[in-house]
Amino acid sequence: MSSKSSLSSLYYVLAAIGLLATWYYNGQYIMNGGGLGPSEFFGAAFANSLTTAITIDVYLSALVFSVWVASDAKRLSVKWAWLYVVLCFCVGLAISLPLYLAGRGKAISDAKADA
Repeated sequence: MSSKSSLSSLYYVLAAIGLLATWYYNGQYIMNGGGLGPSEFFGAAFANSLTTAITIDVYLSALVFSVWVASDAKRLSVKWAWLYVVLCFCVGLAISLPLYLAGRGKAISDAKADA
């Protein structure tokens, strides 16, 4: 197994961990009566100074990730780049970032193989 293959596998494992770890708590929130409507959801996300700081940090990071994907994916011909941005805001940055890194690595490998 090559180091690139190992790194790609690690990214997929990290994406799975990101999905399970974050959505476990999202499920807890919903099962305990939390709603996904904008006012209720963002009311909970900005409930106190700590959750406000975490929410702002994650959303700013997601915005930076989206700008980077838009630029980087075009340069490297990463397929389905828009999907990583949608996943970021609909599912989570902890899932979309490692998935993008795996897709990016594949695009780089494919470009080297074609050269």
